[in-house]
Amino acid sequence: MELKKSDFCFDLPQELIAQDPLEDRSGSRLLVLHKTTGDLEHRIFHEIIDYLNPGDCLVLNDTKVIPARLLGVREDTGAAVEVLLLKRKEKDVWETLVKPGKKARPGMRLVFGGGLLTAEVLEIVEEGNRLIRFHYDGIFEEVLDRLGEMPLPPYITHKLQDKNRYQTVYAKYEGSAAAPTAGLHFTKELLHAIEEKGVDIAYVTLHVGLGTFRPVKEENILEHHMHAETYQVSAEAAEKINRAKKNGRRVICVGTTSCRTVESAADGRGMLKACCGDTQIFIYPGYRFKVLDALITNFHLPESTLVMLVSALAGREQVLHAYEEAIREKYRFFSFGDAMFIC
Repeated sequence: MELKKSDFCFDLPQELIAQDPLEDRSGSRLLVLHKTTGDLEHRIFHEIIDYLNPGDCLVLNDTKVIPARLLGVREDTGAAVEVLLLKRKEKDVWETLVKPGKKARPGMRLVFGGGLLTAEVLEIVEEGNRLIRFHYDGIFEEVLDRLGEMPLPPYITHKLQDKNRYQTVYAKYEGSAAAPTAGLHFTKELLHAIEEKGVDIAYVTLHVGLGTFRPVKEENILEHHMHAETYQVSAEAAEKINRAKKNGRRVICVGTTSCRTVESAADGRGMLKACCGDTQIFIYPGYRFKVLDALITNFHLPESTLVMLVSALAGREQVLHAYEEAIREKYRFFSFGDAMFIC
C-alpha cells in the first residue's frame, strides 16, 4: 500500500503556533491518547507522573543545542549572510546551511563579529549544504557562544529572551542544531519526583540535525531520504532499558529523537548494548516497534516525518482525530507548544 504525504495533512490555524515558551515549563497542557482505545484525556503536563509506574523506564535525550546560527557578511562585497551549523566534520570544519546559498561558492570568505570569526567555503555537498572551515583565536565554543544565536525553527518569529528556554534542563552534550522539544516540559523537580516514584531514567544522546525537520517533498513517502544523525547509548542506559523490557515494564521515550535512538540501537529482540553510530531510521505506519511502548511528544507539523512517526505508534486516523481535538481545544503547537502522551 502506497503511503501518501497528503494522508498526513491537517489544517492548523496560524495563531495556535506557540511563539514563546510558558513561564512554567511543566505548566503546559497534556493531551493523553490511549492508543488501544483511542480515548483522549486533557491534563496538565506535571500530571504525567500519574501515568508512570514503578519499574517503567523513561528515556531522555541529553543532547545540548549549540547557538548554531551565525550572522555575518561576505568579505568581498559586505553582503549579509547567514550560516547554520549542522554537523562538525573535523575540528574546525562544519557542514552548514548557508543563506543566500547560490552565491556561496568554494573559496568565498565570510566574516562574523567584526572579524572575531572568519570562514572559508570549502565545497558544496549533499542537498546544497556547504563545508566551511572556521578561523579564530581561542576556543571555538566560546567564540560561538558570544556570536551565535539559537537556531529557532522558521515558524517562531519572536526573539528568544533566554537562550536556556530552548534547552532541556538535563541537556549535557553539545551538538544539536535543534532542541529535542518534548523534553522542554520537564523541570528538575518533576524529574526528581518521577525517580522518587521508582521510575528508572535513562539518558541517551542523539544530536538533532535539520534533517528531522526537512519537509517531505515526494508524494510517495517511501521515496523520502532521511539525513544521518549521530547517536550514543551508554552501558548504563542500555541496562536500564533492558531491565524494564525483561521485567515486562514499559519503555517510555521522551520525544521522537529518543524513540529513534533506541529503535536504531536495538537488536532483533529489542535489547540494547552500549553503542554509537549514525542513524537514518524513518518510522512510518507499518513499522513494528522493538523497544518503545509509549511516547511523550509535542504536536508536529502537517506532512512531517514526525507526524508519520507518531502515526506509526497510534494509527494515522487516531492521531489525526487527536490533532483535530487539540485544535478545537486551542492547544499550543510545535516547539514551544503543549505536549501529548501516547500510551
